[in-house]
Amino acid sequence: MAERFDNLVEGLTEDRAMSVILADPETLDRPVDKYMAATRLGASDTEESLDVLIKAAELSPEHLFDRITRRKAIDALGRRKSTRALPTLFRSLSCTDEAAVINAVDAITKIGAPLTESNQRSLIKALDGEDIQKRAVIQAFCRLEINKAEETIRPLANDQNPLVCGAAKAYLARVHKETSGLDDLVPQLIDPIAGRRRSAVIDLGDAGDVTRLEALVTAPVSMSLRARSAFQLVDPNKTCHVPDEYSELISQLLQDNPQHLKLRQEWVCPVDAIEIENNLQHRDEARQYGGALSLMNMDKRSRMELINEIKQKLWSDYVTHYYLTSVISLQGLSERSDLICLALAETIPQYTKSRIAAAWGCLRLRLTDQKPLLEELSVSANWLPLKWTCRQVLKQLS
Repeated sequence: MAERFDNLVEGLTEDRAMSVILADPETLDRPVDKYMAATRLGASDTEESLDVLIKAAELSPEHLFDRITRRKAIDALGRRKSTRALPTLFRSLSCTDEAAVINAVDAITKIGAPLTESNQRSLIKALDGEDIQKRAVIQAFCRLEINKAEETIRPLANDQNPLVCGAAKAYLARVHKETSGLDDLVPQLIDPIAGRRRSAVIDLGDAGDVTRLEALVTAPVSMSLRARSAFQLVDPNKTCHVPDEYSELISQLLQDNPQHLKLRQEWVCPVDAIEIENNLQHRDEARQYGGALSLMNMDKRSRMELINEIKQKLWSDYVTHYYLTSVISLQGLSERSDLICLALAETIPQYTKSRIAAAWGCLRLRLTDQKPLLEELSVSANWLPLKWTCRQVLKQLS
């Protein structure tokens, strides 16, 4: 989500963003400022900035920087959630830039306004694109719960591409209450290909079938992605209340112990310092979890030495930051409780997962001095999993 990277444009004022986003890129010393401006205006709330974003969403795609800016502007319009952007977004569905079309579909979904018959026909027509575009369109029909697309989408539940058929099965489950097709998505949660695992997590969340929660909890996929889908299932209205019957599973998911995940043997590296460090930096989170598991399996002295060494080199990397915080929390390593406190206090959005791990660490290590910050987050945190975690931790600390 663009919100995760708001800190990258903090120094860009709204006025400056509006002045450069529509400028000829050839006249700018830093043409990249154009699409950074789109991200900045996505975080604004003035009508003037919305007007500028709408204009930017129709920039000519001929120049590379204008083309990228148009994509970013379309994405930003979804974040603004104004129905005034819908005519522009629906026009964007017919452009030849697939990335812009996908962003337009996502933006229409985020706005969430009722669609006219004409709007629905435009969306159905966008199913004619490549598989990634096709998946985005199916997801839109699913999340907007539009039942009139059944005739077109039903055959896609048998598509050879799992990204397409998974989205179609989620649509049939959520909109037409046909959940049997979801049985095929559960084995996909441990597929050797990371993208297929991630798509299955997303599809099960979209499907709305809470009986699939346990399968989501143990999937070797990024905790944040699983949490997003899980909260769709147990708290669809975003109330920060999880029914008692699901609380234990949600706690298990958010504590994110790699010992409880369904990891293939090839994802788990040898208990070796170099191998563990390499796994923690791997692009596939299943291998990251494998590295964290091997770190947990080290003897305590070696584990502490490696944690200290990796901390010195990679603490600023938000992925490694998370796994170090998580292992310290899960194993109650009081020697590095200072890192738990540092992680809990970290406000940069990319480190939000680490704040969850740190909150559980406060409970395990009985860091009662952190209660004021936990109390603040239990009220003000933007991300529901973090807010819910802090509330659970405070209850148990008391």
